[in-house]
Amino acid sequence: MTPKFKAQAGTFESSDIMVLIEPVTEETGRQIDISSTVMLQFENDIKTTINQVLDELDIQDVHLIAKDKGALTPTIKARVEAAVKRSLGIQEGTM
Repeated sequence: MTPKFKAQAGTFESSDIMVLIEPVTEETGRQIDISSTVMLQFENDIKTTINQVLDELDIQDVHLIAKDKGALTPTIKARVEAAVKRSLGIQEGTM
């Protein structure tokens, strides 16, 4: 599936992550941009978690921007899922 709308989930608060989804054309693939206060220690873990959620939701073509402030794995999963569902029009939310 490919997201249809711009969407976001999360905040810029400490221990949270802001996830922004932007639609792209089909066959573009995944573009994941991460900025994090703990990038050196956890960049690979954050990318793995994001890709895991995108795989579960069958999202292949997306531009995802993650701005992390030290979020734990369950928070990352929840924010990515919420943003994707909002971008598909499945869940109402902001943006």
